[in-house]
Amino acid sequence: MLGKFWRCALVATVGLGMVSNAHSADPGNWDSVKAAARGQTVFFNAWGGSQNINEYIAWAGSELKARYGVTVEHVKLDDTANAVATVVAEKTAGKDENGRVDLIWINGENFASMKRQKLLLSPGWADKMPNWAFVDVENKPTITVDFTIPTDGMESPWGGAKLVFFHDSARQGTGALPDSVKDLVTWTAANKGRFSYPAPPDFIGSTFLKQALSEVIEDPADLLKPVNTDEFQRTSQPLFELLDALHPNMWRGGRAFPKNYPAMGQMLADGELDIIFAFNPAEASSAIAQNRLPDTVRSFTFSGGTLGNTHFVAIPYNATSKEGALLLANFLISPEAQARKQDPNIWGDPTVLNVAKLNDDDKANFAALDLGIATLKPEELGPMLPEPHPSWMTAIEKEWVRRYGAGN
Repeated sequence: MLGKFWRCALVATVGLGMVSNAHSADPGNWDSVKAAARGQTVFFNAWGGSQNINEYIAWAGSELKARYGVTVEHVKLDDTANAVATVVAEKTAGKDENGRVDLIWINGENFASMKRQKLLLSPGWADKMPNWAFVDVENKPTITVDFTIPTDGMESPWGGAKLVFFHDSARQGTGALPDSVKDLVTWTAANKGRFSYPAPPDFIGSTFLKQALSEVIEDPADLLKPVNTDEFQRTSQPLFELLDALHPNMWRGGRAFPKNYPAMGQMLADGELDIIFAFNPAEASSAIAQNRLPDTVRSFTFSGGTLGNTHFVAIPYNATSKEGALLLANFLISPEAQARKQDPNIWGDPTVLNVAKLNDDDKANFAALDLGIATLKPEELGPMLPEPHPSWMTAIEKEWVRRYGAGN
């Protein structure tokens, strides 16, 4: 959901290998991390467009304050690229200490960019945190590879994601629900104005474009490699031919687009749209539990598969409160925090933990979760399609804006 996500030579030292603010943040010595973090303020740059997520972050902050004396300030973003730009500007200005960003909610092309520009705390720290022992690295490859880019321990997983669609079963429209993006074009022809998607570079809107491209590109293996700019017009043409057919059938004839997912969700609630989508299998149930959608909403997916990934948190190389950021990242993957996050009444975001690794009490907490009437069972979610290399998102967003951007 997120939603877009981006150091100078540093002196190697023990533990994490960083010298900053006259001290080293060493996740291999957790007692020293806790001692140094007390009194710090962590500026957590994270998307701020969802009330329930904001409330969850506020809860995590209150727990950090009570347990460790660490204050968490949620810097609410509408675009993660803004936080990345802050770190880029600080590096350009030679500000290699006391940066304004301590932790970023991130994945995809923003992580790739920050890693490439050496803007992340390194070497790897995530797998040295105490709660890493519970992370499901055995069954979730997207925890160690982010949009084809190895994480190398420079970001910590926070939640899982898989693209799902949902509709209000009380007004199903004409014809069967679509089972592919091509089917969606057919469905919209019979149900004009009842579907739309957020305009890129909104993350959810761009995800829809990647889903469509993954379905129609001649060779899906091309998506796992950096985009070939000389071949891009040819390889992406099936996507834009599909969009050219889809847009006239959409809400407002494809001449306007919802601002973001919350706006799209409200349009479903208001009866303006009949089908929307999200990158969280429990999103519909969560919205029902919070009275944002009627209890007649149900989820569906495509039998051929939909995109899936993991979202993360990362620490910039010049973060002021590295130890506090480590404590927050570690708390976010604790069994307590992960079970709370997966509760649709709180958020509904899938866990990144291997529940089989937990103690009996923590297993029971997960088992007791009611995931909601609109949440598909794991076997109903269908195959997971891999995320394309980050360069594809950049290329298709640019071409989308050229073809369909504001004023077109």
